[in-house]
Amino acid sequence: MLSKLKCLIVDDEPLALSLLESYVLKTPFLELASKCSNAFEALEALDAGEIHVAFIDIQMPELTGLELSKSIKKSTKIIFTTAFNEYALEGFRLEALDYLMKPFGFDEFYRAALRAKEWFSLVGNTTVPTKEQFIFVKSEYRQLKIRLEEVMYFEGLKDYVKIWIRGEAKPVLSLLSLKSLEEQLPSSQFMRVHRSFIVALDKIEAIERNQIIILDQRITVAEQYKHGFQNFLSRNSF
Repeated sequence: MLSKLKCLIVDDEPLALSLLESYVLKTPFLELASKCSNAFEALEALDAGEIHVAFIDIQMPELTGLELSKSIKKSTKIIFTTAFNEYALEGFRLEALDYLMKPFGFDEFYRAALRAKEWFSLVGNTTVPTKEQFIFVKSEYRQLKIRLEEVMYFEGLKDYVKIWIRGEAKPVLSLLSLKSLEEQLPSSQFMRVHRSFIVALDKIEAIERNQIIILDQRITVAEQYKHGFQNFLSRNSF
């Protein structure tokens, strides 16, 4: 797990930028990587080094925060700040982690920062290339350690993900986005084959027509994922 999250703050109002900076400095698990007064400075800062969390004002001249967010890689989580609530729907459509309405106090800022910390604690261990690869997921008020080598497949269910584990009759249920999970899982081990399923490639027992068989579960390979799955088969067929 990361000890500190490197963050970027972006706001064209000097007072708002100073306030954000003071909040970041008061938060022990955040590290201020850069502060920017416009979106163009922010793009340079994002190119210069890894940013985990970006606090971005939506209403900015020339290039808005919403437009800026479309140029930010998925591994950087976005928290929008704005005085206009009509942007909330668009912000969440762009998969923002949170949305802070101005004027907001440190307590609201801290809660949003905690959401970022929890997100990285869920997915931040998935890139460690060892046999003990694992993630932590929140389930029923607990953080459960899930060893990736024991996962059969992930199943999306609205705002939740079911994690089917080898030898377990019932799945682990966690409030988690299947898309965010897909971005963090090692692609050499897991593949999205359907809008509702990510499968562990080494757990596939058979393939029948366009269906993957894992234990007694049949998972259809959806049309949009067929090309990637066929490439996997070609590399591993004799």
